[in-house]
Amino acid sequence: MSFLDSLAIPPVDAAIIALYILGTTLLGVWIGRGEDSTSDFFLGSGNLPSWALLLSIVATETSTVTFLSVPGLAFKQGGNFGFLQLAIGYIIGRVLVLTFLLPIYFKGKNTTAYEVFQRNFGTSTRKLASVFFLGARTLGDGLRLFLTAFTLQQVIHINFDVSVAVIAIATAIYALFGGVRSVVWNDCLQFAVYMTGAFIAIGVILYRLPGGAEEYFNFASETGRLQLFNTSFMPADGQLTLWSGIFGGAVLSLATHGADQLIVQRYLCAKNQRSAGLALFWSGPIVFAQFALFLAIGAGLACYYAQFDPARESLAGDQAFASFIVNDLPIGIRGIILAAVFAAAMSTLSSSVNSSSSSLLDDIGGEAMQKLPDSQRLLMARVFTVSFTALQAMVALVAYYLDFANNVVHQALAIAGFSAGLLLGLFLIALTIGRVSSLFANIGLLTGAVIVVCVSQYYGISGYWNSLICSVSVFTITATLWAVMNVLYKPSPIASAEDET
Repeated sequence: MSFLDSLAIPPVDAAIIALYILGTTLLGVWIGRGEDSTSDFFLGSGNLPSWALLLSIVATETSTVTFLSVPGLAFKQGGNFGFLQLAIGYIIGRVLVLTFLLPIYFKGKNTTAYEVFQRNFGTSTRKLASVFFLGARTLGDGLRLFLTAFTLQQVIHINFDVSVAVIAIATAIYALFGGVRSVVWNDCLQFAVYMTGAFIAIGVILYRLPGGAEEYFNFASETGRLQLFNTSFMPADGQLTLWSGIFGGAVLSLATHGADQLIVQRYLCAKNQRSAGLALFWSGPIVFAQFALFLAIGAGLACYYAQFDPARESLAGDQAFASFIVNDLPIGIRGIILAAVFAAAMSTLSSSVNSSSSSLLDDIGGEAMQKLPDSQRLLMARVFTVSFTALQAMVALVAYYLDFANNVVHQALAIAGFSAGLLLGLFLIALTIGRVSSLFANIGLLTGAVIVVCVSQYYGISGYWNSLICSVSVFTITATLWAVMNVLYKPSPIASAEDET
């Protein structure tokens, strides 16, 4: 059997995907030409426009998990638009970041999110925070790579290992040679492509339904898929509610957009605080509208399959949209939307490996790396970029062989909430108390991690609460230790940021 015969899609669609991946890779290399410093590689020299950073923020948090899994939330039996409750919390969280945390990053010349920790707690806390960030980022984005590679495998019927390698290598090339400037401008292109693909998909569904939009809305209403709010406080099935959406989503967004180097790096690329603030604020409503579109696709798929192919109503949520793309779309359109799937993945993964490289070099590398000539630092940055790409590929392979095919979106968000929530707790300490001993901050971080793992393990609480549990735990433990020591040892000087324990 020839390679063309093994394709699950026509050669025209496969060619569109191949040309798109090749084109974005070459574009990224071209944009990043002439970079000769780590300031260019990690911060784009701090002069990228607000609108580009806005689209980059949205595209970075929109992975293949979002593009394929979110429609599945409205597609599955009993599914609805309840996921938008989380998006409401996201908007609230962004406003809080804009008000309280963003000013911190524009005091002095910060290169990473966790440089703030060194000034307030000490070097060891900065390094420990970076370890949590790097671990969660590698695991979470490894799962995103897994779902993307799984989709590519279904499309062209190649070995899963090869599928992972194709996506990882293509993404790493422009992140490797182009740096953050290449990542941001490619994110703008990726945003345009995947949103175009989403609008085409819902358009095709509505066009093919005999009753058009009226049939769609009747079906969605009768099956309860238009339901938005769930006011239960602690449902037995652990599903998303208005309260976990607003509070959990707000704290998750406060954490991921206020304490996660992946997003904070975008602010540091802006010309000034106002430019960064505009990009941050408007990303919330755009993400809300984007989620609404993806959920509308999911409800449309349920109606479409009920009308034309009832056997596919039993598909897993993550597989419903992928099945429609491969089997139901016209030639050419199918290639564009599959390119959109890979666009969503590449925007997230390229941002991830670049920000991870930045954190490892500046946060963990510390003074030893800072003393190197900039040419050597740039070389190390690129070595780290390749290394993190390889680590995420390993996570994707493990996920595949352990059969993590369901609810990837919940797993990825739970991991994000875990690490970002821990770090948010420290930012709250910095805002309210100021300078605290590294020992207290480190104990708070480690104990908070243990608490959330135990709560999740023994009480089965939804992962959407992770960020809230983590941030409250870290803040409470660290603040309590600080207060006790001040009571016991009056007057006791608070350890300076340079003190090491």
